[in-house]
Amino acid sequence: MKALFLQHDHLSPPGLIGDAFAARGYDIVESLVVPGERYTSPNVDFQFPDPAEYDVLVPMGSPWGAWDDTTIGTWLQPELEWLRTADRLGVPVFGICFGGQILARAHGGTVAPAPRGANEIGWALVMSDEPDIVSPGPWFQFHYDRWTLPPGAREIARNTRASQAFILRRNLALQFHPEVTGDTLREWGTSPDDALKHIAEDGQDPQVMLAMTYAEEPAARARAQALVDGFLAKVATT
Repeated sequence: MKALFLQHDHLSPPGLIGDAFAARGYDIVESLVVPGERYTSPNVDFQFPDPAEYDVLVPMGSPWGAWDDTTIGTWLQPELEWLRTADRLGVPVFGICFGGQILARAHGGTVAPAPRGANEIGWALVMSDEPDIVSPGPWFQFHYDRWTLPPGAREIARNTRASQAFILRRNLALQFHPEVTGDTLREWGTSPDDALKHIAEDGQDPQVMLAMTYAEEPAARARAQALVDGFLAKVATT
């Protein structure tokens, strides 16, 4: 079995979710859309692999918006069609943050910047209708955008800021980042966009959040494993 992790930027490793799929017998394949040297000019050409060659697709997060055709239009529209093709073929998709947003857009929902003050950065609880798939958390959040549900989707988690998870056929969309480790967050701080700077601009202490993320890692790993189990048992096999 093979799980393809589509990494939109060079600082989005599979992390805890990759570990969870690997522990369940999946070979982890990583494919990078925008190389590091093109971080500030991400409108690159990219050839999407055939979805039929994989048992699961995992589109990851991104520092760019799933609504931003101007900045990433070269590969954004092809990715939307790639996800529609996967859906037609019945290939399960596990979308993380940008990956969840682009699932919404691919299937008829919308994605747009959140209203002022509705961004989320840091660890947050969610209200879950199906805790055997998405537990209440806490889950790590880092987003400025949010989706509207596509037709036929079933929202299964939310909080006061945004819809947090939905299921549509064999697609699971997540607004949060279940893959994040302390090392991931530290690496985000090395990007030209500097995630730690954004944390400070949000009125939070980046070093405290980094320490929290390292401290939360064992529990986050267990939640990620349960999330993958729930996805495989209740979404990927429907």
